[in-house]
Amino acid sequence: MIKSPTSKLFLIFALFICFPGFSQKNRKPNIIYIYADDLGYGELGSYGQKKIRTPNLDKLAKEGIRFTKHYTSTPVCAPARCMLLTGRHGGHSYIRGNYEMGGFADNKEGGQMPLPEGTLTIAKVLKGAGYATGAVGKWGLGMANTTGDPNKQGFDYFYGYLDQKQAHNYYPTHLWENGKWDTLNNPVIDVHRKLAPGASDEEFAYFKGKDYAIDKMAAKAEKFINNHKEKPFFLYLPFTIPHASLQTLDEEIKQYVGQFDEKPYLGERNYASTKYPLSTYAAMITYLDKQVGKVMEQVKRLGLDDNTIIMFSSDNGTTFNGGTDAKFFNSVGGLRGLKMDVYEGGIREPFIARWPGKIPAGTTSDFVSAQFDMFATLSEIAGVKAPPSDGISLVPVMTGKGKLQPREYLYFEFSEKSGQIAIRFEKFKAVKSDLKKNRNAAWELYDMENDEKESVDIASKHPEIISRLDAIVKKEHQAATIKEWEFIDPKF
Repeated sequence: MIKSPTSKLFLIFALFICFPGFSQKNRKPNIIYIYADDLGYGELGSYGQKKIRTPNLDKLAKEGIRFTKHYTSTPVCAPARCMLLTGRHGGHSYIRGNYEMGGFADNKEGGQMPLPEGTLTIAKVLKGAGYATGAVGKWGLGMANTTGDPNKQGFDYFYGYLDQKQAHNYYPTHLWENGKWDTLNNPVIDVHRKLAPGASDEEFAYFKGKDYAIDKMAAKAEKFINNHKEKPFFLYLPFTIPHASLQTLDEEIKQYVGQFDEKPYLGERNYASTKYPLSTYAAMITYLDKQVGKVMEQVKRLGLDDNTIIMFSSDNGTTFNGGTDAKFFNSVGGLRGLKMDVYEGGIREPFIARWPGKIPAGTTSDFVSAQFDMFATLSEIAGVKAPPSDGISLVPVMTGKGKLQPREYLYFEFSEKSGQIAIRFEKFKAVKSDLKKNRNAAWELYDMENDEKESVDIASKHPEIISRLDAIVKKEHQAATIKEWEFIDPKF
């Protein structure tokens, strides 16, 4: 029998030391959300990829749940990140496009339009719930000298790229740590420089530096987890792979060289030139997979495995520029469209979640969901009431406890490119394009049960459905922040 308070304290301390997981059972779960950049729906083995190896992400899916009808909120970088963090769809979000400020040169670094002061992000919600909050990767929602500074938007810690233009280069001169410039051992590289046919190895080497940004960010993520292992933490990991610039470590590329029939990419469609574009692209995704594996291993090593949910998705579909070849890799799984399209290839994303003991292993769900659902989902995981948002909590779907009724519809609005709208409802999907040129453009309608590739427009057969769509747009669209984003009801 333990008779003294000192003895009780000693026993508790001994349990913490001998059984690292003991201290986890009575605290809120850790949350890690990993966000790829321009990763297509079909680029993981668990989603049908045949040429690119992704063993760790495939293991994550095998040990958790894999969603087959999960969507980004909008098909391009900055607004997708805004909507993910704020729980708003494209008709309500403050940021709806990649509104660029400044230029590519270091001395002109200006970032994108910043989140405004007072924005309620999921980081602020979780911080209020007692979480340590960290973001490591690409931000794209404002520089440190603006209201969009991640440290002003709920994150205790930030390391990575603040400006998406800097993230075009995987060997930048610097990254940012809590608003301070962190110099990397790399020369200034004009990542969009084009090469001439017959370029030498030395000319291709121009696009390589010493410090690979992914390695720097991965090390900071590892440190954040280690520093906060004793309390609940939320780690947002928006890695930049496989965004269009084909740059990675030579030893990683060698794993694929010789497997594909490829010729050098000379920068014809912008972004870094590379001697082995197919091998480099595949190697980048495999290297991203390796980083996911390191996170999984660290969490397990620290005894946090059973009390940590790890999630993975991507901001939009595979890109159309740089040296990428979406057709060769079947990057969007045969779906129509790419990045910047509201067709399935631009917005349907892989989504995997693993939470031992809570999420049944080997589960697949066809529940129709979107990234703006993460605001409510993470709130429920943290045990707090979710503030109002456009999403719903996916916890019942993930855990199999309780049942969610399918919502009436999902709404998508994208102001860049041609001005596009999409509505996903029942077994259908409706799309409107080219609204900047023609505000009276016709609706397209697709049967998503029988035509996921959106190849047969059946709008003329369903006038009773089409008549409902404009009312949905009128209900869901709020006037945009700036005129460049207002294409549905412009007043200018």
